[in-house]
Amino acid sequence: MSAPTATPAETFDAVHPGRWWHRLDDGRVQCDLCPRECKLHEGQRGLCFVRARQGDAMVLTTYGRSSGFCVDPIEKKPLNHFHPGTPVFSFGTAGCNLACKFCQNWDISKSREMDRLMNVAPPALIAAAARKTQSVSVAYTYNDPVIFAEYALDAADACREQGLYNVAVTAGYIHAAPRREFFAKMDAANVDLKAFTEDFYFRLTGAHLNPVLETLEYIVHDTTCWLEITTLLIPGHNDSPAEIEALARWVHEHLGPDVPLHFTAFSPNYRMTDIERTPPKTLTTARAIARQQGLRHVYTGNVHDTVGGTTLCPGCGQALIVRDWHLLKQYTLDAQGSCRHCGTAIAGRWDATAGTFGNRRIPVRLVVS
Repeated sequence: MSAPTATPAETFDAVHPGRWWHRLDDGRVQCDLCPRECKLHEGQRGLCFVRARQGDAMVLTTYGRSSGFCVDPIEKKPLNHFHPGTPVFSFGTAGCNLACKFCQNWDISKSREMDRLMNVAPPALIAAAARKTQSVSVAYTYNDPVIFAEYALDAADACREQGLYNVAVTAGYIHAAPRREFFAKMDAANVDLKAFTEDFYFRLTGAHLNPVLETLEYIVHDTTCWLEITTLLIPGHNDSPAEIEALARWVHEHLGPDVPLHFTAFSPNYRMTDIERTPPKTLTTARAIARQQGLRHVYTGNVHDTVGGTTLCPGCGQALIVRDWHLLKQYTLDAQGSCRHCGTAIAGRWDATAGTFGNRRIPVRLVVS
Protein backbone atom coordinates (compact mmCIF):
# COMPACT_ATOMS: atom_id res chain seq x y z
CA MET A 1 0.00 0.00 0.00
CA SER A 2 1.34 3.42 -0.95
CA ALA A 3 0.66 6.68 0.84
CA PRO A 4 1.25 10.37 0.10
CA THR A 5 4.57 11.52 -1.29
CA ALA A 6 7.34 12.27 1.20
CA THR A 7 9.90 15.03 1.27
CA PRO A 8 13.21 13.95 -0.33
CA ALA A 9 15.56 12.73 2.41
CA GLU A 10 18.45 14.88 1.28
CA THR A 11 16.41 18.08 1.77
CA PHE A 12 14.95 17.23 5.17
CA ASP A 13 16.85 18.06 8.36
CA ALA A 14 16.04 15.57 11.13
CA VAL A 15 17.77 17.72 13.77
CA HIS A 16 15.11 19.67 15.65
CA PRO A 17 15.33 21.95 18.70
CA GLY A 18 14.69 19.91 21.82
CA ARG A 19 12.54 20.89 24.77
CA TRP A 20 12.70 20.08 28.48
CA TRP A 21 16.34 20.74 29.29
CA HIS A 22 18.44 23.23 31.23
CA ARG A 23 22.07 24.28 31.63
CA LEU A 24 24.07 23.23 34.66
CA ASP A 25 26.61 25.36 36.52
CA ASP A 26 29.42 23.03 35.44
CA GLY A 27 28.75 23.74 31.76
CA ARG A 28 26.85 20.59 30.94
CA VAL A 29 23.28 20.48 29.59
CA GLN A 30 20.76 18.29 31.44
CA CYS A 31 17.87 16.61 29.63
CA ASP A 32 14.68 16.94 31.69
CA LEU A 33 12.49 14.70 29.55
CA CYS A 34 12.77 11.51 31.59
CA PRO A 35 14.06 10.40 35.01
CA ARG A 36 17.46 9.52 33.57
CA GLU A 37 18.31 13.23 33.48
CA CYS A 38 21.27 12.69 31.15
CA LYS A 39 23.95 15.36 31.63
CA LEU A 40 25.82 16.06 28.42
CA HIS A 41 28.99 17.76 27.24
CA GLU A 42 29.23 19.12 23.69
CA GLY A 43 28.60 16.40 21.10
CA GLN A 44 27.35 13.81 23.57
CA ARG A 45 24.07 11.90 23.25
CA GLY A 46 21.77 10.66 25.99
CA LEU A 47 21.21 6.99 26.70
CA CYS A 48 18.26 7.07 24.28
CA PHE A 49 20.83 8.02 21.59
CA VAL A 50 18.43 10.33 19.77
CA ARG A 51 18.61 13.34 22.11
CA ALA A 52 21.93 15.14 21.91
CA ARG A 53 23.76 18.30 22.80
CA GLN A 54 24.70 20.58 19.94
CA GLY A 55 26.35 23.83 20.90
CA ASP A 56 24.70 25.07 24.05
CA ALA A 57 21.33 23.37 23.52
CA MET A 58 19.51 20.04 23.40
CA VAL A 59 18.30 18.70 20.06
CA LEU A 60 16.22 15.77 18.83
CA THR A 61 18.08 14.06 15.99
CA THR A 62 15.23 11.95 14.59
CA TYR A 63 12.50 14.53 14.01
CA GLY A 64 10.40 13.58 10.98
CA ARG A 65 12.21 10.29 10.45
CA SER A 66 10.55 6.91 10.89
CA SER A 67 11.65 3.29 11.05
CA GLY A 68 8.63 2.28 9.00
CA PHE A 69 4.85 2.42 8.68
CA CYS A 70 2.12 -0.18 8.97
CA VAL A 71 -1.64 -0.30 9.35
CA ASP A 72 -2.53 -2.64 12.22
CA PRO A 73 -5.67 -3.67 14.05
CA ILE A 74 -6.03 -1.52 17.18
CA GLU A 75 -6.11 -4.74 19.23
CA LYS A 76 -2.45 -5.30 18.31
CA LYS A 77 -1.26 -2.33 20.40
CA PRO A 78 -2.89 -3.90 22.50
CA LEU A 79 -6.03 -1.83 23.09
CA ASN A 80 -9.19 -3.88 23.56
CA HIS A 81 -11.49 -1.11 24.81
CA PHE A 82 -10.66 1.62 22.29
CA HIS A 83 -12.73 1.59 19.08
CA PRO A 84 -12.52 -2.19 18.57
CA GLY A 85 -11.93 -3.58 15.11
CA THR A 86 -10.58 -0.35 13.66
CA PRO A 87 -7.30 0.21 11.78
CA VAL A 88 -4.47 2.19 13.34
CA PHE A 89 -1.63 3.75 11.35
CA SER A 90 1.51 2.78 13.27
CA PHE A 91 5.04 4.12 13.19
CA GLY A 92 8.12 4.71 15.33
CA THR A 93 11.63 6.07 15.09
CA ALA A 94 14.70 4.56 16.76
CA GLY A 95 16.31 4.51 20.18
CA CYS A 96 14.84 4.09 23.66
CA ASN A 97 15.31 5.53 27.14
CA LEU A 98 15.14 2.10 28.77
CA ALA A 99 17.74 -0.65 28.41
CA CYS A 100 15.56 -3.75 28.55
CA LYS A 101 17.58 -6.93 28.18
CA PHE A 102 14.46 -8.66 26.86
CA CYS A 103 13.47 -6.03 24.26
CA GLN A 104 11.14 -7.50 21.64
CA ASN A 105 11.88 -4.65 19.17
CA TRP A 106 15.62 -4.36 19.82
CA ASP A 107 16.50 -3.91 16.14
CA ILE A 108 14.60 -0.58 16.25
CA SER A 109 14.95 0.57 19.84
CA LYS A 110 18.68 -0.19 20.01
CA SER A 111 19.54 0.98 16.51
CA ARG A 112 22.45 3.38 16.02
CA GLU A 113 22.30 3.45 12.22
CA MET A 114 19.83 6.30 11.99
CA ASP A 115 20.30 7.33 8.37
CA ARG A 116 19.93 3.85 6.94
CA LEU A 117 16.98 3.01 9.16
CA MET A 118 14.65 5.90 8.63
CA ASN A 119 12.13 7.18 6.15
CA VAL A 120 11.24 10.86 5.91
CA ALA A 121 7.82 11.68 7.37
CA PRO A 122 6.99 15.22 8.52
CA PRO A 123 3.93 15.47 10.83
CA ALA A 124 1.52 16.63 8.11
CA LEU A 125 2.49 13.66 5.96
CA ILE A 126 1.77 11.24 8.82
CA ALA A 127 -1.76 12.62 9.12
CA ALA A 128 -2.31 12.55 5.34
CA ALA A 129 -1.05 8.96 5.09
CA ALA A 130 -3.28 7.84 7.94
CA ARG A 131 -6.30 9.41 6.27
CA LYS A 132 -5.46 7.86 2.90
CA THR A 133 -5.23 4.39 4.46
CA GLN A 134 -8.63 4.96 6.15
CA SER A 135 -7.12 4.55 9.59
CA VAL A 136 -9.15 5.73 12.57
CA SER A 137 -6.13 6.50 14.73
CA VAL A 138 -2.37 6.92 14.65
CA ALA A 139 -0.10 4.99 17.02
CA TYR A 140 3.31 6.16 18.16
CA THR A 141 4.87 2.76 18.76
CA TYR A 142 7.64 0.22 17.92
CA ASN A 143 10.06 2.25 20.05
CA ASP A 144 9.03 4.55 22.89
CA PRO A 145 7.45 7.82 21.68
CA VAL A 146 8.56 9.57 24.87
CA ILE A 147 12.03 10.00 23.39
CA PHE A 148 10.71 11.65 20.22
CA ALA A 149 8.08 13.67 22.07
CA GLU A 150 8.54 16.88 20.04
CA TYR A 151 7.88 14.95 16.83
CA ALA A 152 5.01 12.93 18.33
CA LEU A 153 3.26 16.03 19.67
CA ASP A 154 3.49 17.86 16.34
CA ALA A 155 2.20 14.77 14.56
CA ALA A 156 -0.62 14.48 17.11
CA ASP A 157 -1.70 18.04 16.35
CA ALA A 158 -1.70 17.32 12.62
CA CYS A 159 -3.69 14.12 13.15
CA ARG A 160 -6.31 15.80 15.31
CA GLU A 161 -6.82 18.37 12.57
CA GLN A 162 -7.68 15.43 10.30
CA GLY A 163 -10.13 13.97 12.82
CA LEU A 164 -7.82 11.12 13.82
CA TYR A 165 -7.22 9.73 17.31
CA ASN A 166 -3.73 9.56 18.81
CA VAL A 167 -2.40 6.46 20.57
CA ALA A 168 0.83 6.07 22.55
CA VAL A 169 2.49 2.72 23.22
CA THR A 170 5.02 3.55 25.90
CA ALA A 171 6.88 2.45 29.00
CA GLY A 172 5.71 5.62 30.72
CA TYR A 173 9.22 6.65 31.82
CA ILE A 174 8.81 10.41 31.65
CA HIS A 175 9.08 13.44 33.95
CA ALA A 176 6.03 15.37 35.15
CA ALA A 177 6.24 18.49 32.94
CA PRO A 178 6.60 16.73 29.57
CA ARG A 179 4.15 14.08 30.78
CA ARG A 180 1.42 16.72 31.10
CA GLU A 181 1.96 17.93 27.54
CA PHE A 182 2.40 14.48 26.06
CA PHE A 183 -0.74 12.81 27.41
CA ALA A 184 -2.85 15.91 26.79
CA LYS A 185 -2.43 15.11 23.09
CA MET A 186 -3.10 11.36 23.40
CA ASP A 187 -6.56 9.81 23.21
CA ALA A 188 -5.38 6.39 24.38
CA ALA A 189 -2.23 4.80 25.75
CA ASN A 190 -0.99 1.33 26.43
CA VAL A 191 1.70 1.52 29.09
CA ASP A 192 4.15 -1.32 29.67
CA LEU A 193 4.29 -2.08 33.38
CA LYS A 194 7.26 -4.35 32.98
CA ALA A 195 7.18 -5.84 36.47
CA PHE A 196 6.18 -4.92 39.97
CA THR A 197 9.55 -4.88 41.73
CA GLU A 198 12.26 -2.24 41.79
CA ASP A 199 14.85 -5.01 41.52
CA PHE A 200 13.48 -6.14 38.13
CA TYR A 201 13.37 -2.59 36.79
CA PHE A 202 16.92 -1.83 37.93
CA ARG A 203 18.53 -5.11 36.78
CA LEU A 204 16.67 -5.77 33.53
CA THR A 205 15.62 -2.32 32.27
CA GLY A 206 18.16 0.05 33.82
CA ALA A 207 15.29 2.16 35.11
CA HIS A 208 13.06 2.50 38.19
CA LEU A 209 9.52 1.41 39.00
CA ASN A 210 8.07 4.44 40.80
CA PRO A 211 8.14 6.89 37.87
CA VAL A 212 6.08 4.42 35.83
CA LEU A 213 3.53 4.03 38.62
CA GLU A 214 3.30 7.82 38.82
CA THR A 215 2.61 7.99 35.08
CA LEU A 216 -0.16 5.40 35.37
CA GLU A 217 -1.85 7.30 38.19
CA TYR A 218 -1.49 10.59 36.32
CA ILE A 219 -3.13 9.24 33.16
CA VAL A 220 -6.12 7.82 35.04
CA HIS A 221 -6.73 10.66 37.47
CA ASP A 222 -5.60 13.77 35.60
CA THR A 223 -6.29 13.21 31.89
CA THR A 224 -9.03 12.07 29.52
CA CYS A 225 -6.61 9.63 27.86
CA TRP A 226 -7.91 6.05 27.87
CA LEU A 227 -5.41 3.68 29.57
CA GLU A 228 -4.64 0.00 29.19
CA ILE A 229 -1.65 -1.77 30.76
CA THR A 230 0.56 -4.57 29.45
CA THR A 231 2.90 -6.78 31.47
CA LEU A 232 5.17 -9.18 29.58
CA LEU A 233 5.57 -12.21 31.82
CA ILE A 234 9.13 -13.58 31.75
CA PRO A 235 9.60 -17.02 33.29
CA GLY A 236 11.50 -16.84 36.56
CA HIS A 237 11.73 -13.05 36.60
CA ASN A 238 8.32 -11.42 37.08
CA ASP A 239 5.79 -14.25 36.85
CA SER A 240 5.43 -15.41 40.45
CA PRO A 241 1.86 -15.55 41.79
CA ALA A 242 2.85 -13.24 44.66
CA GLU A 243 4.15 -10.52 42.32
CA ILE A 244 1.17 -10.81 39.98
CA GLU A 245 -1.19 -10.55 42.93
CA ALA A 246 0.63 -7.46 44.23
CA LEU A 247 0.57 -5.85 40.78
CA ALA A 248 -3.15 -6.50 40.29
CA ARG A 249 -3.97 -5.29 43.79
CA TRP A 250 -2.09 -2.04 43.15
CA VAL A 251 -3.93 -1.49 39.85
CA HIS A 252 -7.28 -2.04 41.58
CA GLU A 253 -6.50 0.23 44.51
CA HIS A 254 -4.74 3.05 42.65
CA LEU A 255 -6.33 3.00 39.18
CA GLY A 256 -9.64 1.25 39.66
CA PRO A 257 -11.17 -2.06 38.58
CA ASP A 258 -12.00 -1.01 35.02
CA VAL A 259 -8.47 -0.41 33.67
CA PRO A 260 -7.75 -3.31 31.29
CA LEU A 261 -4.66 -5.35 32.11
CA HIS A 262 -2.93 -7.51 29.48
CA PHE A 263 -0.56 -10.34 30.40
CA THR A 264 1.49 -11.27 27.34
CA ALA A 265 3.91 -14.07 26.53
CA PHE A 266 7.66 -13.51 26.37
CA SER A 267 9.69 -15.05 23.55
CA PRO A 268 13.50 -15.33 23.74
CA ASN A 269 15.08 -12.20 22.30
CA TYR A 270 17.95 -9.73 22.45
CA ARG A 271 20.06 -10.51 25.56
CA MET A 272 17.70 -13.06 27.09
CA THR A 273 17.72 -15.82 24.51
CA ASP A 274 18.39 -18.42 27.22
CA ILE A 275 14.96 -17.95 28.80
CA GLU A 276 12.10 -20.19 27.66
CA ARG A 277 8.95 -18.82 26.11
CA THR A 278 6.19 -18.10 28.59
CA PRO A 279 3.95 -21.19 29.00
CA PRO A 280 0.29 -20.46 28.22
CA LYS A 281 -0.66 -21.74 31.68
CA THR A 282 1.33 -18.90 33.26
CA LEU A 283 -0.83 -16.38 31.43
CA THR A 284 -4.12 -18.04 32.31
CA THR A 285 -3.03 -18.29 35.95
CA ALA A 286 -2.04 -14.62 35.98
CA ARG A 287 -5.41 -13.68 34.49
CA ALA A 288 -7.22 -15.66 37.17
CA ILE A 289 -5.19 -14.03 39.95
CA ALA A 290 -5.85 -10.54 38.65
CA ARG A 291 -9.57 -11.22 38.34
CA GLN A 292 -9.58 -12.51 41.91
CA GLN A 293 -8.16 -9.14 42.95
CA GLY A 294 -11.23 -7.46 41.48
CA LEU A 295 -10.00 -6.39 38.04
CA ARG A 296 -12.87 -6.66 35.58
CA HIS A 297 -11.00 -6.76 32.27
CA VAL A 298 -7.90 -8.97 32.19
CA TYR A 299 -6.53 -10.37 28.95
CA THR A 300 -3.84 -12.72 27.69
CA GLY A 301 -1.71 -11.96 24.64
CA ASN A 302 0.87 -13.41 22.26
CA VAL A 303 -0.92 -16.76 22.58
CA HIS A 304 -3.99 -18.30 20.98
CA ASP A 305 -6.49 -17.99 23.82
CA THR A 306 -10.04 -17.03 22.87
CA VAL A 307 -11.18 -17.08 26.51
CA GLY A 308 -8.32 -14.80 27.54
CA GLY A 309 -9.15 -12.42 24.71
CA THR A 310 -12.85 -12.10 25.49
CA THR A 311 -14.42 -9.04 27.11
CA LEU A 312 -16.91 -10.12 29.76
CA CYS A 313 -19.72 -8.04 31.21
CA PRO A 314 -18.90 -7.33 34.87
CA GLY A 315 -22.64 -7.18 35.56
CA CYS A 316 -24.03 -10.42 34.16
CA GLY A 317 -20.91 -12.27 33.04
CA GLN A 318 -21.97 -12.57 29.39
CA ALA A 319 -19.32 -12.57 26.67
CA LEU A 320 -19.56 -9.18 24.95
CA ILE A 321 -16.55 -9.09 22.62
CA VAL A 322 -15.03 -12.39 21.55
CA ARG A 323 -11.59 -12.20 19.96
CA ASP A 324 -9.54 -14.78 18.10
CA TRP A 325 -6.06 -13.27 18.23
CA HIS A 326 -6.83 -9.75 16.93
CA LEU A 327 -9.94 -10.76 15.02
CA LEU A 328 -13.35 -9.85 16.45
CA LYS A 329 -15.75 -12.81 16.32
CA GLN A 330 -18.61 -11.30 18.34
CA TYR A 331 -19.59 -7.77 19.42
CA THR A 332 -22.67 -7.26 21.61
CA LEU A 333 -22.30 -3.75 22.98
CA ASP A 334 -24.94 -1.15 22.22
CA ALA A 335 -24.24 2.32 20.82
CA GLN A 336 -23.53 3.67 24.32
CA GLY A 337 -21.00 0.94 25.10
CA SER A 338 -23.33 -0.98 27.41
CA CYS A 339 -24.09 -4.69 27.67
CA ARG A 340 -27.05 -5.62 25.48
CA HIS A 341 -28.05 -8.28 28.01
CA CYS A 342 -28.20 -6.32 31.29
CA GLY A 343 -27.38 -2.71 30.43
CA THR A 344 -24.13 -2.48 32.43
CA ALA A 345 -21.87 0.27 31.07
CA ILE A 346 -18.48 -1.05 29.97
CA ALA A 347 -15.48 1.23 30.48
CA GLY A 348 -13.79 2.24 27.24
CA ARG A 349 -14.20 4.25 24.05
CA TRP A 350 -16.79 2.60 21.87
CA ASP A 351 -18.55 2.96 18.51
CA ALA A 352 -22.12 2.03 17.62
CA THR A 353 -20.75 -0.99 15.75
CA ALA A 354 -17.36 -2.66 15.78
CA GLY A 355 -14.88 -2.03 13.01
CA THR A 356 -14.23 -4.68 10.40
CA PHE A 357 -10.51 -4.26 9.76
CA GLY A 358 -9.84 -7.79 10.95
CA ASN A 359 -6.51 -9.48 11.60
CA ARG A 360 -4.54 -7.81 8.82
CA ARG A 361 -1.16 -6.11 8.96
CA ILE A 362 -0.54 -3.84 5.97
CA PRO A 363 2.91 -2.29 5.42
CA VAL A 364 2.76 1.24 4.03
CA ARG A 365 5.36 2.91 1.85
CA LEU A 366 5.66 6.68 1.79
CA VAL A 367 6.94 7.49 -1.69
CA VAL A 368 9.86 9.92 -1.78
CA SER A 369 9.45 12.46 -4.56
